[in-house]
Order: sequence, then structure tokens, then C-alpha cells
Amino acid sequence: MDVRVGFIGLGSQGGPMARRIIDAGYSTTLWARRPGTLEAFADTEAKVAASPADLAAVSDLVCICVVDDAGLEEVLTGDHGVLAGLRPGGVIAVHSTVHPDTCRRLAAKVSAQGGKLIDAPVSGGGMGAAAGRLLVMVGGAKETVDFCRPVFATYADPVIHLGDLGSGQVAKLLNNLLFTANLATSVSTLTLGATLGVHPELLAEVLAHGTATSFALERVNAAGGTLDRIAAHAGALLQKDVRLVAELATAADAPAGAVLAAADATLELMNRQREPQ
Repeated sequence: MDVRVGFIGLGSQGGPMARRIIDAGYSTTLWARRPGTLEAFADTEAKVAASPADLAAVSDLVCICVVDDAGLEEVLTGDHGVLAGLRPGGVIAVHSTVHPDTCRRLAAKVSAQGGKLIDAPVSGGGMGAAAGRLLVMVGGAKETVDFCRPVFATYADPVIHLGDLGSGQVAKLLNNLLFTANLATSVSTLTLGATLGVHPELLAEVLAHGTATSFALERVNAAGGTLDRIAAHAGALLQKDVRLVAELATAADAPAGAVLAAADATLELMNRQREPQ
């Protein structure tokens, strides 16, 4: 428990992650842009930093779980950002889902200051974090990943090391791409079933017990057979992730195949396009 942990990004997923770290007995420091976010931790031993720089100055490991590339960049390199206070040998774990090149570029800046950065995006949501069952996909040097594992284990099972820096982000984006694609195929299957005279809820129950089952089907059924609720909650994030995967595929001259076409179909059902207009 000698590792001092800093946590930034106390949203619906990051908040439960930070709570698990604190409850495990780690000395933990928090920072939030909105002071009200910290009220949920008033009953804990966690300390509160005045800035990301102050948080980094008292942390051996800084975990960041903000929404996107711009937010990550701001927290790390902005005025009074993490890099302004990072200790020699300090480690940064990026739990956000961002472009792999963003992690690589920021890692170079961290390294120049004597620190280390790994990408460690997560999947499983707030409920998964609270139960300690998040999936963490990690890219980076093995020794750095091993240093972080005990902390990650407070909120995650499994923790999978994919390889070099950026590989965790690629795996997370592919996971989100397939999930997005499965949303469209699930909706269209239930719609086709209704046209052929099979009640959507009953068909969803059948599919849930068959080889066609998927997490996407479960979410669609829970949302009443449409994507309206999912679009309102996660449409923008799925749009971002599909766009990032498409950029990676184009840069690598790699055909994305049917999965990208199905993901685009999901975005259309959400009245979104891969590239914002």
C-alpha cells in the first residue's frame, strides 16, 4: 500500500474506480474541475488537490479517466497540469478512450520529464467498476504495467497487457466498434422478426439464450427495441470511437470490412454520421 495514487476524472465510471482504490487502503489524492464532484468522497480518507499539478506532486501513480483527447491534453499539459508537478519516476495511466497517437505523443513529453505513461482504457461502466469487474486493456512497458497492476486490481478483473504503448487503445476502440456494429444488427433483427410476426421481446428472449446473443442485444432489448435511449446516453462517444477506428484503418491501409459498415448503420439509426457535419 506504499504507492500513492492520484485520480482525475470522477464521473460515472471514474468515481467508482477511485472509491475502490480508496477502500483498498491506498493513500489517494483527488482533483476535479467541479468541486461538487468531490462531495461523494467526503466520507473517505482521500485528500483533495488544488490542481492537477499539486496532485501529481504527491502521487506515484496518476490515473486519468476524462472523456476525450482534448480533455486528456488539457489535464496533462494545461496551466497547472499534471506535467507541471510530475515527480521523477512518476507514472501516468490513461484510462480514457483516446487516439493511440495521442498517448504516444504525450508519453514522449512525460518521458522528457523523467516519468512514464501507459494507456489503460477500461470497459464495464460504473457498475463494473463498483463491483471490481472492469476490463482494463493496457499498452506500455511491462515493468510499468506490473507496477500499476495492484492498483488496477482494486477495480478490474481482468487486466490484460496487449503490448506496446497504444495497443490498449486500439483494443478498446475495436471493442467499441464491434459493440456499435452489433447494435444495428440487433435492432434490424428484432424489426425483421416483428415484420415476420414474432414479438420483439419474445424474440430477444430466444436470441439471449442462443448462439446469437450479445451485450448489444441485451442493451437494445432493455431499451425497448430501439436505439433512442442508447443514442442519448452514448451516441456521441460511439460516434467518436468509430471515427477513430476508421482513421486508424485508413492510415494503415487496412480494410475495415463489414464491421465498419454495420457501425455506420448504427450511427445512421442514431441520426449521426461518422464525421460530424
